[in-house]
Amino acid sequence: MSKAEPAITPELVAQHGLKPDEYERFLGLLGRAPTFTELGICSAMWNEHCSYKSSKKWLKTLPTTGKRVICGPGENAGVIDIDDGQAIIFKMESHNHPSFIEPYQGSATGVGGILRDVFTMGARPIAALNALRFGEPSHPRTKHLVSGVVAGVGGYGNSFGVPTLGGEVNFHARYNGNNLVNAMAVGLADADKIFYSKAKGVGLPVVYLGAKTGRDGIHGATMASAEFDEKAAEKRPTVQVGDPFTEKCLLEACLELMASGAVIAIQDMGAAGLTCSAVEMGAKGDLGIELDLDKVPCREPGMTAYEMMLSESQERMLMVLKPEKEKEAEAIFVKWGLAFAVIGTTTDTLRFIIKHGGEVKADLPIKEMGDNAPEYDRPWVEPKKRARLAPESVPAPNDLGAALVKLMGSPDMCSRRWVWEQYDTLVQSNSAQIPGGDAGVVRINDKKGIAVTSDVTPRYVEADPFEGGKQAVAESWRNLTCVGAEPIAITDNLNFGNPERPEIMGQLVFALKGIGEACKAFDYPIVSGNVSLYNETMGQGILPTPTIGGVGLLPDLSKMMTSRFKQAGDVIILIGGHGQELGQSAYLRDVLGREEGAPPPVDLAREKKHGDFVRAAIHAGNVTAVHDLSDGGLAAAVIEMALPTSFGVKLEALDHVALFAEDQARYMISAKPDKAMTLLSAAQEQGVPAEIIGEVTAEATLKIGSAVALSISEIRRAHEGWFPEFMASA
Repeated sequence: MSKAEPAITPELVAQHGLKPDEYERFLGLLGRAPTFTELGICSAMWNEHCSYKSSKKWLKTLPTTGKRVICGPGENAGVIDIDDGQAIIFKMESHNHPSFIEPYQGSATGVGGILRDVFTMGARPIAALNALRFGEPSHPRTKHLVSGVVAGVGGYGNSFGVPTLGGEVNFHARYNGNNLVNAMAVGLADADKIFYSKAKGVGLPVVYLGAKTGRDGIHGATMASAEFDEKAAEKRPTVQVGDPFTEKCLLEACLELMASGAVIAIQDMGAAGLTCSAVEMGAKGDLGIELDLDKVPCREPGMTAYEMMLSESQERMLMVLKPEKEKEAEAIFVKWGLAFAVIGTTTDTLRFIIKHGGEVKADLPIKEMGDNAPEYDRPWVEPKKRARLAPESVPAPNDLGAALVKLMGSPDMCSRRWVWEQYDTLVQSNSAQIPGGDAGVVRINDKKGIAVTSDVTPRYVEADPFEGGKQAVAESWRNLTCVGAEPIAITDNLNFGNPERPEIMGQLVFALKGIGEACKAFDYPIVSGNVSLYNETMGQGILPTPTIGGVGLLPDLSKMMTSRFKQAGDVIILIGGHGQELGQSAYLRDVLGREEGAPPPVDLAREKKHGDFVRAAIHAGNVTAVHDLSDGGLAAAVIEMALPTSFGVKLEALDHVALFAEDQARYMISAKPDKAMTLLSAAQEQGVPAEIIGEVTAEATLKIGSAVALSISEIRRAHEGWFPEFMASA
């Protein structure tokens, strides 16, 4: 061992995130003390972020196959068939910890990382989404984090050239010490030209591609696998720095290289950088990998083997190449101004060997570092169920009109225009629906399109992880249905606190049970995803936030639906019946200041029946607008359908329970009067509750019986005003 390397002490082991029993296991595998570089490699591969050691047992219970699934979990991203020889490749990942420490670069490199996951499989990215959670608006760090994260997401995505078509932004005190940044990317590829990370063949060149390696991001994956304390700011050097223009060149070079037939296997350097990419490629292919770090392109002098192996410098790939194509491949990368270097070879030894400066710095069993990493069955306790909140126990507001204005202008219900107008939503010229509706839509060709959405209601999951998990899947399914898409598959991003606490592990277990049940009921498999644990600071965990990213197919774009009202005189039809569930509702929280009760239960059979009915009505041309009922209930849905238009709404007399209840499996539809009876008759035949509750008016007012007569412009001012006013305030 080099004299410059520190001695391996219990303190050093603990600093690397390895528990004593894990270190003993590592020693048993080696039969000797590790080198400093070997300790770093083990800490990277066995941390939560890379190994999924706390969640793997439960992830195996999820449905991951289906009629359109080409590739499920285990690769860089999931792959689904969309007919005509085409495939969609998509995934969602977290960059929570880095974004809290350094919001701009943390969120920017989160976008860059998820884009690489998609194009490393041979897809050209065609859409991006993001789901963001911040602390309460009054917290001193919230505005800084919102500003930096949104700028980072936009700065990277806009420069790279991918339209951002959807997402979420929410606020809650439980995110004060740990905001969430979940980034999703969607790409288009030929179904017979998908590239995988499994290495094949012995004695083949292992090639480094892309940007040069620096010292940024060292220990990034380890940092993301631990909770924060009062010294969180000191972790700033673990945050990577991104360059979207280099990534754009990397995309074009990789796609050109793939078309040349040179690629055998390819893996992006994400978490744990060169270590994780090399180990995963070798372990999947039952091969060994030998690397010579003297050949790694570095942008900083004097980098050690430890630093090179753990650097998370961005815009880098690792590839196994056909030897006869080496010169052709190198010419492509030189043309794009990127590094190209043969840094190793595949072997039949099942060993991961690292050489630097003529010395062997690491000699490890590759399978045990990769797909045979530790796996735990952590203790868990079943979450306590909260009592249902009887509707009669929730008082009506003193002023219904004022309550509606307050609700629609609250931090969680107001317009996100301030956010998404910082994103390029139209680049590539294929955006058929931009943010502001139920789902984003991107054209694949003149005929068909893809719908994308991101959904979860964390307060529901906190109150009942099982029902909240079901609801997150159901809402994504509804949002795709609202635009007329056939929901195909999902990706997930499971954001939870410390899994070593049995109550947190119980949240994860029951949320996954709910997610799994919903996916099975809808034939809506999970094809990719990410688990982000230890999201807590000083023992305070986030709200459990299993974000669901859904993708659906619109075989006929001419039948795509939007949520805004189209013309005065259309009737407004409620699908799914009047609600009674006010527990955990936006009204309860934002108007009455209470967070209580059980969330609305999710009847999956009812969800499917109602969604299938709505989709059929859209395809038959019987509706003019569709919107699902979620946060804010019936009142919010109707207002949101009117706000982007010059129209108003006249509703029958409804009490506060009917207006604000958040019962699931419900939709708001508008239809021409001559189509209304057709819809109602079909609903009755199929056992779907449907009734006319109002009409679209030429006068831009909201009228509810004789109790409310509000100007739509007054509601719009509150709805559109909160975000810009908050961000502009001192």
